[in-house]
Amino acid sequence: MAASASVLCSNLFSLFLLFTAVTTNENTTSNNLNTTVFGDKNVTYDAVENYTTTQPTEFESTTSTPSYSSTEEPVQPTLPAEPLPVNGRLLTPVTNVGRLCPCDEHQGVCDINCCCDRECSEEVALFTSCSVDTVRSGNKQLCSRDVASYSLRSKIDGYSEIQSSVKKETNYDVLCIQSQNRVDGFSHPSPALPTDRNFDSLFKRFTSFLFNSEENSVESSSAELQASSGYQYGDMMVTAAQSGQRGTFMLPAPGVTADCVDSPAAFLKDQSSRCSRQVVLDEDCSGLLALSMNTYTNIQLLSGKDTDAAVVPVEVASVVLQSVDGTQTELHVGAGENFNPVLLNPTLCANVALKVVYIMKYSPAGEIVNVSVSLVLGFVSDAVLNLEQEFHIMFLQEESEEAAVHYSGNPGYVAGLPLVSGTRTADGIVRSIHPRDTLSLLHSAQDQDCLRGRHQRSPVLFGLDSVSGCTLRLEDAANCSQVYQVLLDVLRGPNYPQYVASFGNSPLDSPLDWVLIKSNFNPGEAQSCSIPLSLHLEIEWTKYGSLVNPQAQIVSIKEVIQTNSSSLDLLSAGSSILSVSSSVTFTAVSAAALPGYRATPTINAKLPFDFFFPFV
Repeated sequence: MAASASVLCSNLFSLFLLFTAVTTNENTTSNNLNTTVFGDKNVTYDAVENYTTTQPTEFESTTSTPSYSSTEEPVQPTLPAEPLPVNGRLLTPVTNVGRLCPCDEHQGVCDINCCCDRECSEEVALFTSCSVDTVRSGNKQLCSRDVASYSLRSKIDGYSEIQSSVKKETNYDVLCIQSQNRVDGFSHPSPALPTDRNFDSLFKRFTSFLFNSEENSVESSSAELQASSGYQYGDMMVTAAQSGQRGTFMLPAPGVTADCVDSPAAFLKDQSSRCSRQVVLDEDCSGLLALSMNTYTNIQLLSGKDTDAAVVPVEVASVVLQSVDGTQTELHVGAGENFNPVLLNPTLCANVALKVVYIMKYSPAGEIVNVSVSLVLGFVSDAVLNLEQEFHIMFLQEESEEAAVHYSGNPGYVAGLPLVSGTRTADGIVRSIHPRDTLSLLHSAQDQDCLRGRHQRSPVLFGLDSVSGCTLRLEDAANCSQVYQVLLDVLRGPNYPQYVASFGNSPLDSPLDWVLIKSNFNPGEAQSCSIPLSLHLEIEWTKYGSLVNPQAQIVSIKEVIQTNSSSLDLLSAGSSILSVSSSVTFTAVSAAALPGYRATPTINAKLPFDFFFPFV
């Protein structure tokens, strides 16, 4: 009886070992295709993402099998008879790594050097290497996944054959995932699966916003209004008409072309734009609303997004009338005074809006407190094909004028932003809050006369060298004593500054942080017929601070004005027109950075005078 029990235990132990051996061995497949070897190229492809195991994996031996046929099709799962599942569970998809082929880009055609392409049966003789030699399936966080390997082996006859094998790759990470039942399980929770029982509730939940459900829109709008009654950064500002209809505050700006297109103005976003309009005087002078002052003044804005927000009207701060030759005169606007465009004659239209500047003051809660507008009205003649208009909008916080100051860096200058300039007084530096009222040069325009017409200017931008100018007629320069001062003012511009900030955010109450504009021009040394022919600004800057994040600092600025040393007739070379230029250059004077080392330590030990006593 004891012998029978011993034999039974021995048989059970043998079956256990056999079962263990069978479960640990993985099935491998190998496919041989004839080809010629010309090189070797190692490429790894991961079906989900590239991954390298932390422990070496032993490959099992491969056995040669006939080449796979291109007529094999993957087995498709049987579709359920019902349109929706009843229990809310889907079958887990099964992916065979041997059927994954990332280099198979063309169906029904063999892709060269694609060793896993099932269409390659006769073309393999042209292969030089396997473009993809390893394909992994599954996610790298899994504890194990299948890996298909492809390689080339040379035969006796000189041709090669493709060897393919499938192995199991093990991830020895302690936190690896044993099984993955959903593809999206690594990124977000699995959503509720629509069934025949919950379809209506899911449809109402996820599609109400797509079809603009009134119930959903009312709830969301009321919740939003309760959360914030004022505007937030980037919100569109709401206008209110006399009829009670609401709209959006629009500001013209150039679109794809230079033509003016109305676009919504965003809260707390300062905006400056120039655009043009094609105007036919006899039709558009009194009929085109974009030319009228009332279009930009008869506006009422809501202080916030709330339904019962206060109405803020637009107040007219100033109206400037610009003449035909460019001179400007400020008008005193009275109550009920009308400045509508008027056609004076068939070739001239007056009171046309040329420039509009809005200044909006807001409270810390994001509510608009005050809106003022300044306008420039001028004339348009039939000689002007396109009317150019200029629009600006600026936001100022209530009882805080510092918000209007625009800096050009923090602290160092930023390339492309205007230089910060101003004049010095007993209290410090005074500068304009508008970024355009700074150190500027003439803006090159077609047929721009130095002494006639309105001169366009552009601010000096940090780091950008520029050259511009105008033309001077010799008959206008006959009286040199009067022309040289007028021409000097044209080159320098109005309100020519004395100082330039060394940094982009230099404080106004620290004059030592501002650099004086040096000049080589001395009006007392002017000859009897000497006029300025060019104005050049030499600006030197350096990199200040750490090498990791250096800041641009202006260290010197010099104005160089060149005057004529001979007669203007000789300079013009017989022409009646002389060119006058203005330019600016930026020169980096930063010293090359050198690595610093600490000095070698020295020993400064002093021994007592009787240290060697009694030997010495």
